[in-house]
Formats: sequence, C-alpha cells, structure tokens
Amino acid sequence: MTDLFYEYEPKEVLRYFAEISQIPRGSGEEKAISDYLVSFATNRGLEVFQDAYNNVLIKKEASPGYEDAPIVILQGHMDMVWEKNKDVEHDFLTQGIKLRIVDGHIYAENTTLGADNGIAVAMTLALLDCKNISHPKIEAVFTVEEETGLTGATNFDGSKLSGRYLINLDSEDDTEIMVSCAGGIRIHHEVDLQYMSAPKNSLCYKISITGLKGGHSGMDINLNRANANKLLARILYDIKRAKKMHLVDIWGGSKDNAIPREAEATIVVCDSVQVVFESAMKKFQELFAEEYATSDPNISVSVSLVDDCKRCLTKETTEKIVNLLMILPNGVQTMSADMKDLVESSINTAVLAIKEDILDVTSSARSSVNSKKDTIVEICQCIADTLKIEMNTNSAYPGWALDKDSKLRDQAIDSYYRLFGTEPKIVATHAGVECGIFKEKISDLDMISIGPNMYDVHTPNEHVSIASIEKSWQWLLEILRTIE
Repeated sequence: MTDLFYEYEPKEVLRYFAEISQIPRGSGEEKAISDYLVSFATNRGLEVFQDAYNNVLIKKEASPGYEDAPIVILQGHMDMVWEKNKDVEHDFLTQGIKLRIVDGHIYAENTTLGADNGIAVAMTLALLDCKNISHPKIEAVFTVEEETGLTGATNFDGSKLSGRYLINLDSEDDTEIMVSCAGGIRIHHEVDLQYMSAPKNSLCYKISITGLKGGHSGMDINLNRANANKLLARILYDIKRAKKMHLVDIWGGSKDNAIPREAEATIVVCDSVQVVFESAMKKFQELFAEEYATSDPNISVSVSLVDDCKRCLTKETTEKIVNLLMILPNGVQTMSADMKDLVESSINTAVLAIKEDILDVTSSARSSVNSKKDTIVEICQCIADTLKIEMNTNSAYPGWALDKDSKLRDQAIDSYYRLFGTEPKIVATHAGVECGIFKEKISDLDMISIGPNMYDVHTPNEHVSIASIEKSWQWLLEILRTIE
C-alpha cells in the first residue's frame, strides 16, 4: 500500500497513514489501533501511557537546543466514521481501508477514508519517529470515540499533561486556524411500537431514499444538503394524509454526527390506491430532484412491491412516528451575529432505528451559545410532551470559547506568513472539537486547531489533498521550530 505514495511527500506521514488504514479503528473499536500506538512507542523507547478507555499518551523529549522551549501537546483522535453505501460489501472489522489516488487526492474504495482524523495520527507518529526535526518536548495525545460523543477526551486524565500549548490536528482547511468550536448534545425521542394484523386487501411497499451526499452534521449543515430522514417523513405524511396507510418498518441514517444519506420505510396501503400511490412516488422524485438539483443531484426515490406483510404498526403508532419526523426541527437554527457565515446553532435528524419494539429517533444539536443549545432541547421536549412519547439526552460536550490573548495563535500566524507569504484566516467551527474538553480539564491551556484540506468527510466520497497534507506538515514543523 505504501507504494501508492512513492512519488509523493511527506513520505513518512503518508507511510503511517497507509499503515494505520489497515487497522480497524471505528468508534468503539479502537483496541487494535490503541495497542499499535503502544507498541510503536515501546519499540522506540518512548514514555507511553494507555488508559482503561484505550486513550494513549506518548511523550518524547525535546531535540538538542530545545530543552528550555515550552512543552507542546499534539492532539488528535484515532477513531474514524465507518460509512459505506448500502450496496457495497465491506467488513470494517476485518478489512482495511482500500486507498486510491485521484487527481492528487486520497480516496477510499467506496467507503469513508478516515483522513478524519487519521492524518493527525500519521503526522504525530512521523514526528515522534523522526531523528532530524527540531522540536520542543512533545506530549502526544491520541483519543478514542471522538466521533460518537468525544468520550475518549472526556475520560482522559488531564493531570498527566504538563504542556500548556495544545495543537489539535483535526481541522480541514490549510488556510485556517480554528480558535473556537460549538458544544453539542444527543437527543433521543423514543416511540413505543404497537402492532396489529395487516388490513385485508392491502399491498406492501418499500420506499427508499438514496443517492444523497450527506456529510458532517456540523461542518456541512449550512450547505442545504437533503436529509434522507426528513424527505422520507414528507412522503409518509403525504400518504398518511391522503390515503389509509400503516407503517411496517422504518430506518434511516447510521451515524449521529452525519447528515443521513439513505432512509427506508415499509408500509401497507389499500390495494385500491395502487395507481395513485405509485404516481405520487414519481411526483416526489421530480419534486426532490428540483429542490436539491444543486446540493444533491443524484437523489433517488424508489418504490417496490414486497411480500405480503403479516403485521403492521397501529394507526396511532404510525401517526406518532410520522408526525414526530415532520415536526422535529432540522438544519440551521440561528447564525452568529459576531462571526460572518458561522452557524450558531443547529440540529440534525440523524438516525432512525428500531430497537426491541421501540423506535429511537436520534438528533444531534450543536451551538456555540449554551442557551441556544438548551432552547433546542426544550423545543424537542415540548414535541415529546405533545406526542406523549419519551425523550432523553446524552453525550453532551462543551464548546471552546475564543481566547483573545492567545500567544500560540499569534505564533502560528507568524509561522504561516514566513512559509507562505500571507496570513491564515482565523475561524470558528460549528463542529465539535476536543479542545473544549481539554480546556475544561486544564483551564490555562492555550490552543489552536489546524489541518489539511479534507472534503465530504463522514461519507464514502471523503478525500484529502496530498499537497495540503505536505503544506500542513511544513506549517506544523515551523510552529514547533520557532515555539517560545
């Protein structure tokens, strides 16, 4: 696999990225990559600590002449989002990621790539392995389960860190320094499923929404991309309102931090409305294609007859589910008045999953203003109260407030200017970043986040620019060379 990169730089970074891409490291499945990091450190005589959650801390002493420079914490997460299209055969638990290069960008073969945040791991390993790069003492922190609620960072013991400069390598634009991020929370609506025998003289249909781009529910929420769960809700509401219909089954999305690309429902309708029903599906295909011609040009609505359904959900249960999916807020809620084009608060209707006769509808809410996030939760609670269903929350994480006096940010700006002759943009992100959690643990941390250009993360079209990896690598080394 490393032969793929023989003509590209930086060779050591790309070599380590290829190597870790063969190790399963989905969220919650990081034991193998965690052990790999421990072996890496042990084989090089580096101080290493692995906690009960599989977070790993590796320390490397300063290079000659940098013994008095401030310690720098390098931080990234080892887990990745496992996503593939429904028709793709790939076992993430046993198969590595198949890499390919297209026009100077690294892609995977029909799955997510894992550059988010594998590039951070690869850069840090390359630095820890080097013998000819000038740098201060490094404390390298590799966390688990960032993609499913920042669990690793939350449980990491901050007292093991001595550094007060932290460089997070989880950004996705090589012209930017991230200095602030949103906090977030997972919201679960639960509908008890009550069943009945399917009505006589009924037909059973499967409705599928496919072909959507999806994307990161923080970084891409402002791109007006279609949400498969919300599109399915519109179709079901139209059928319910105009024709007698019962749900049989429903699912949509697979990751609570991704805009859902696919959703599916099985329903029963009276056989007398077959022609009208199939005509209505064609109408929605045309309607959605028009609405999302720019953002989701490959959107598809398909319908097929399936074997007779013996049972279905009751009318009341069907009503609750359809009404819930229709009225749940989704997308951008407010924009920041302080930073241009920054989403201030949002919510994503992420996953529909049936678990033991309960439909769990998972939404991800984010905001850089805690009170706005609280308001979204309160709205969702009102919806639950109105529909007489259960609601609970979990995986809350803090935001990261702007530090107007950051010395590390100023040094990073100077380093960028020396290398590239222009200044980087100072930005905030609507995505969750682990910096907020580390700031809670160590109040006097000075932090920035940087990284190479990545596109369509959390989707099978995820890709990263090789030239941008090299640029970000050189920038990181220059920051470390001149740190004070």
